[in-house]
Amino acid sequence: MTAMLEARSIALVGASARPGSLGAQMVAQVARSPSRPRTYLVNPRYAEIDGQPCLPRLADVPEPVDLVLLGVPDQALEEQLGHAASRGDRSAVIFGYALDLPPTDGLRNRLPAIATSAGMAICGPACMGFINVACGLRAVGYLEPDPVPAGSVALITHSGSVFYAMLRARRGFGFSLVVSSGQELVTTTAAYARYALGLAETRVLALVLEAIRDAAELRSVLASARARDVPVVLLTAGASEAGKALVTAHSGALAAADGAWEALAAAYGIHRVRDLAELADTLELFSAGRRAAPGTGIATVHDSGLERAHVADLAAELNVPFAPIGQTTVGRLAAVLEPGLAPANPLDAWGTGRDAGPLFTECLSALAADPAVAAIALAVDLVPELDGDQSYPQAVLTVVSGTTKPVAVLAGLPAAVDPVAAARLRAAGVPVLEGTRSGLLALRHLLDHAAPADPPPQAARPAPPPQAARPAAPPDPATTDLQAARRQRWAPVLAAGGLTGAVLLDLLREYGIPAVRARSVCTRAAAVAAAAQIGYPVVVKTDEPQIAHKSDVGGVRLGLGDPGAVGAAYDDLAARLGPRALVCQTAEPGTELALGVVRDPALGPLLVVSAGGVLIEILSERAVVLPPVTRSSALAVLARLRLAAVLAGARGQPPADLGAIADAIVALSTLACDLGDVLDALDINPLICGPSGAVAADVLAVARTDAAAPGSV
Repeated sequence: MTAMLEARSIALVGASARPGSLGAQMVAQVARSPSRPRTYLVNPRYAEIDGQPCLPRLADVPEPVDLVLLGVPDQALEEQLGHAASRGDRSAVIFGYALDLPPTDGLRNRLPAIATSAGMAICGPACMGFINVACGLRAVGYLEPDPVPAGSVALITHSGSVFYAMLRARRGFGFSLVVSSGQELVTTTAAYARYALGLAETRVLALVLEAIRDAAELRSVLASARARDVPVVLLTAGASEAGKALVTAHSGALAAADGAWEALAAAYGIHRVRDLAELADTLELFSAGRRAAPGTGIATVHDSGLERAHVADLAAELNVPFAPIGQTTVGRLAAVLEPGLAPANPLDAWGTGRDAGPLFTECLSALAADPAVAAIALAVDLVPELDGDQSYPQAVLTVVSGTTKPVAVLAGLPAAVDPVAAARLRAAGVPVLEGTRSGLLALRHLLDHAAPADPPPQAARPAPPPQAARPAAPPDPATTDLQAARRQRWAPVLAAGGLTGAVLLDLLREYGIPAVRARSVCTRAAAVAAAAQIGYPVVVKTDEPQIAHKSDVGGVRLGLGDPGAVGAAYDDLAARLGPRALVCQTAEPGTELALGVVRDPALGPLLVVSAGGVLIEILSERAVVLPPVTRSSALAVLARLRLAAVLAGARGQPPADLGAIADAIVALSTLACDLGDVLDALDINPLICGPSGAVAADVLAVARTDAAAPGSV
């Protein structure tokens, strides 16, 4: 990676003198590298290009080089990469798409094999290349700004269009490293991010990704970023494939839309953004270097009553808190505001416009001094002032020099922002956030970064720690023995598939999840006997393995209070659905949740928490998290759901035992860590939650069937 990103010698295969061609732009861009690497031009069509000798073949380059730029058609990629590998060249950039089409069928398998066998790092294919601003190297095949603004943001993007859009954004931040990594056939985002974190200049990591590749190493890098307090800002495109094929498992369907990204972000404190506007505002705010002070929310000052109300409405929608200001602050504001203006937060400070500079300076200063305020924004449109007035920028510059708290300008209309005023503020380190919604979201990310969080979960198969890291503490032998024993007992049972509800309920109990008593039966007499043993009233439900959703086929009978009712219910189910049935204890009433495990192709097992029972598909809200889960993080997950209000006791209902629910989530996360590799999915639905605890009333498991599934241990 270092050889590639800090290359001191480069061979440009496909170099060209034809204006506008990829080969010509490669030559021009590398020549603009401040690090001045040794360059060798390669193309049999030219003897020289712009006075520099051009060699006919890569074999004619007199030394193994750190980096080869392959500006050649797909048909020539395999041959040229093979030459580079055999020479001992250390890395390459592949600009082409490397399509698996005639006459290059199988190319996308052969190229990684060549590079991996030679230990080469590869950027691409289908990429723009990279610019290492910190080290002064430009390895791109397209015209890009020169110079690229230097700063603290390391950007790694699968998208070439995002690469050049961000380089041209004219925002208040610069870059340490910018990589267009393309399809990442060999070298992945995690490797670039690991390198970027090693640069002293990198203080913010920005990722724009379509897929998770090398999940274990990515998790390790994200854990390192969190440990070093480097904010990670993530924009994703495309939905996770987790569970899309699992039509029998609700957890798979619920996690499919975005579950893997959601779980990854929650585990490592990643700041997820939804579009490029939010990405740019968040990067500008973080790159300014000031973190949110200990406090409860933001404060904003406005020059419009309507815009003040608009910001307040939007902040409430986006869950961006305003700080409750103290009496000292109220007094300072009241002393300078004109009659009729309320000293409050958010604050409308515009009266007649008299002495705007001193007025806004004092209002911003008063709010900045309030202990409850974590960050301050002047929320004005920052339009070009036709009379040349600079009161607003000057007020902000005065205030920012007198506080250590973050101070920003929150502009409502990007097209109206005065570029001269914005440039002046940005030059002084003041972020100018270009949009009310995106700016408020950026401020929320700043607040979230200051909030305490649980340590991230350990990956199931973590990557080796960096050389400088301390070795991990040895695992507790008792815990390890228990995990091994449970896995040895249950892995072959789950891998076999076709399990009855009674066996799966036993599995839950073994992991500490309370479950209703149940008996599997295949005859009317056995059903009646089981009911007498369990105790009336009971539930009788179909236990045919091919029926996943029992309620959908009328496969559940509740509140059966005597042998006659049990027998009649069994006869009906057996006649319609088959003889296998489950006789269960009737659980105490309560709110129904669903807990699930679903295996993501990249991240492995994920936990899903949602509404349960018949509401699971109607209330699509859910939380997806990476195991293992701590009790405190389980409680935090529950608090994020709208269902939390119901669990707390809505409309006079008794509150559910949140501690018991959290314990069930923790226990299921342990099960996922132990057995997630032999499961595609497991659903507890419903988990009935009442004031005296939480009990699983039904469970479904889908065994992993792909070729990678391990056998028993």
